[in-house]
Amino acid sequence: MSFAADLVTALERATAGQPVPRVRALHLPPPEAAASKNGEFCALELDDGALGISYVLLGDTLTRLASTDDVLHLVGMDALALAREFAAPSGAGGDAEIRRTLGFAAANALSRTVMERMGFAPPRATDSIGGIDPQAGDHVGMVGLFSPLLKQVTAAGARLTVIELNPDYAGHYDGYRVTLDAAALEHCNKVLSTSTILLNHTVDRMLAHCRHAERIVLVGPSAGCLPDPLFARGVTVVGGSWITDRQGFIDALRRGESWSAFAYKFALTAADWPGLPASP
Repeated sequence: MSFAADLVTALERATAGQPVPRVRALHLPPPEAAASKNGEFCALELDDGALGISYVLLGDTLTRLASTDDVLHLVGMDALALAREFAAPSGAGGDAEIRRTLGFAAANALSRTVMERMGFAPPRATDSIGGIDPQAGDHVGMVGLFSPLLKQVTAAGARLTVIELNPDYAGHYDGYRVTLDAAALEHCNKVLSTSTILLNHTVDRMLAHCRHAERIVLVGPSAGCLPDPLFARGVTVVGGSWITDRQGFIDALRRGESWSAFAYKFALTAADWPGLPASP
């Protein structure tokens, strides 16, 4: 099955026999923040206080979410039912992107609910690249162009290949190469990927090219889902944002301001994760 289907199955198992929270609200950044990193994510809030983050700048997702009254119908919706939209067959047009974005936010929010019920909180990250520890002689693959992180890899003397979807970025640069060919990951012994590959359903295809990597790190604010399906696919570290002040986070997001003071970055390995409790 796909990652999305496996995640929904894990959520169904984790909530079996327990009450499933409902959607309380969808929180969006202001349109004027879309040009900055503070306007890249939405947050879906459940009635138990859990928040789930999802990227909103794929296509015209943010514009459509902000301009339609359809999101009002989300309030009161069963969170698991909405999460299933993340794994629904993809269709053409913006509606599929909207369903996928909201479903992914619900999956992340419900994952937070499950972790809270387990009494689990992930450990804080010690760096911004998931402990990938680039060294001279390494060939690091980067899925998605993390401009602020390029120097952390190249300064260590590691060879760097970046996989991008945008053909405008393709080419050779000082210290690294950008290509559209995901097969280039076959030659990398370490891989650092953006969590956006979860949302756009390319994660299975990308990870299929990482069979020779000894370390696969997936990071991003929206990497807040149950980690089991990712660990099963060879991901060694999942790095996301753990919200510590719900109201402060919501207020900052809705103002288009930094919400870093209301969350911490975590780095979760299989050794840190106790696994889902046995089904009742």
